[in-house]
Amino acid sequence: MPQAGPCPAPPLLLTPPMLRLALYQPDIPQNTGTMLRMAACLGVAVEIIEPAGFDLSDRNLRRSGLDYLDHVAITRHRSWDAFQAWRREARIRLVLATTAGSAPYTQHAFRDNDCVMMGRESSGVPVAVHVAADARVVVPIRPGLRSLNVAVCAAMILGEAIRQVG
Repeated sequence: MPQAGPCPAPPLLLTPPMLRLALYQPDIPQNTGTMLRMAACLGVAVEIIEPAGFDLSDRNLRRSGLDYLDHVAITRHRSWDAFQAWRREARIRLVLATTAGSAPYTQHAFRDNDCVMMGRESSGVPVAVHVAADARVVVPIRPGLRSLNVAVCAAMILGEAIRQVG
């Protein structure tokens, strides 16, 4: 019987797809730090739409992001309107993750330069953001449960986007 050995390492993302993760007025520094760390590891740029519910220099953000924060491209937008103006000029498609999504994220056709937006942990995003999104996707969960953690959802959706575009 062959002996079990270490699993081979997956191929590294040498040239990651050009994807973006937008955080709409994030509430919780630990979740934001986790998503920034994930973005650094996956080669995904991050757009933070302010105001955030905490000081972006918060120690909890630094603790959960560890030393990865220096390895992620972060752009801060003063407001939703500032983000929208930038997005329109850059011709970036906005894919909103929402519990009110019209299709599961696995059925969405992601493209290079898509921007996946996660809403506030406390309240999601306002109606105007829903209307402005080019697509609305959902992470299906069992009936009777409200939602998954925002960082977990971001990882699932970005993993699928990278699989498709990569």
